[in-house]
Amino acid sequence: MYRRFRTPTVWQEMDRLQREMDRVFRASSPSRMGTGGYPAMNIWSNEDNAVITTELPGIDLDDIDISVVGDTMTLSGKRSAEELPEGARYHRQERGFGKFTRSIKLPYTVDGDKVEATYNRGVLSIELPRAESDKPRKIQVRSA
Repeated sequence: MYRRFRTPTVWQEMDRLQREMDRVFRASSPSRMGTGGYPAMNIWSNEDNAVITTELPGIDLDDIDISVVGDTMTLSGKRSAEELPEGARYHRQERGFGKFTRSIKLPYTVDGDKVEATYNRGVLSIELPRAESDKPRKIQVRSA
């Protein structure tokens, strides 16, 4: 008894190719580490403000730019490449370098004049106060 060899259809081959491409993109994506981009950020908020913290080790303060427009905060900057001693070459290079930009949409409009940022031991903390015009107001109801 012998088995008859069946040639895959074009659709089966396309499906296999799609699965393989998905596997390759998943393996090379930064999201495989559980982050949505670089730099990774922690964000929390309450009724009055939002706080964003992010790790930016080895980046000079002059290379960091923070801008706020309405309800969107954008963090951009650059990390310079390490200079190797003459004749040295990398055995392994996992720390990235170059320019980065990350925009975050916040749950409310921010008062851009009151935003404060501090940089301590490689951790950038950004306090984004909620704009007064965006805060909920209690409306007094009067009897007629």
